[in-house]
Amino acid sequence: MKYMLMRKADDRTERGEMPSNEMLATMASYNQQMFDAGVFVDGNGLSPSSEGCRITFRDGVPTVTDGPFTETRELLAGYSILDVDSREEAIAWACKWPRMDNEGNVTLELRRYFDLEDFVPGTGLDQHRQMAASMARRPSSVSMHLVFNGNCREAMNWYAEVLGARVLAMLTHAETPAASEVPPECQELIIHSEIQIGRYIIMAADMMGDCYQSPRGHCVQLQYDKAQDARVVFDQLATGGSVQMPFDKTFWAEGFGMLTDRFGIAWMLNAGVAPIENCAQTTTASA
Repeated sequence: MKYMLMRKADDRTERGEMPSNEMLATMASYNQQMFDAGVFVDGNGLSPSSEGCRITFRDGVPTVTDGPFTETRELLAGYSILDVDSREEAIAWACKWPRMDNEGNVTLELRRYFDLEDFVPGTGLDQHRQMAASMARRPSSVSMHLVFNGNCREAMNWYAEVLGARVLAMLTHAETPAASEVPPECQELIIHSEIQIGRYIIMAADMMGDCYQSPRGHCVQLQYDKAQDARVVFDQLATGGSVQMPFDKTFWAEGFGMLTDRFGIAWMLNAGVAPIENCAQTTTASA
């Protein structure tokens, strides 16, 4: 069962005082203990109520009221989510809260999450079960995996430079525990690489021997807010490659283009995409 362990606000948190490095380290150690025990799900601190707002409804009409709010005892400064076997276990972990926090003068509140089994069966509950099943099937992230013919390292380093990305991994066969099972001529091939572009990941590897096939039927799509930024990247990616559709304005975007780079990877760049209803209107008018 899940519990939310809420750390109530006080005068310090409402003033926006940030914890010291020592306090951060102490809190991290506390969270690590819960993580190692398999009960820590998530946890976050909250900004003071002066940066927040309340939305109240009267007869269905919302009213937004900006903070700060004076009733400190009703406000939160942070929370942790625990997945435990019992209320007693949740209380035991709450009682281990670091004494360093506000010199040991802290108020915590512990509340259990409702499980779907707590509710009366019916069509409404069935809808929630369907949504829960859909969420369970949803992956925590989606990324793409590219293949290369021995030039993965060169390509991924180049992509990182062109796209303002960060190289997270560049692992050769020789660096893995399975190195002895790989032919000598393949030892320096990349078995796994990753670059990070903001929240997104591109992975890649070299194919060994005759396993490589030129990529077909797909492309990497990049979205930009400004056409001028997309054009710069388009021109860089096109260097030494081939352009299937020059980057230019279309009825759905301020800029769009398609190319295959010098490593054989296809790219599609969009910028300043028009609302879908505008595209539909344009298509109807032209018909």
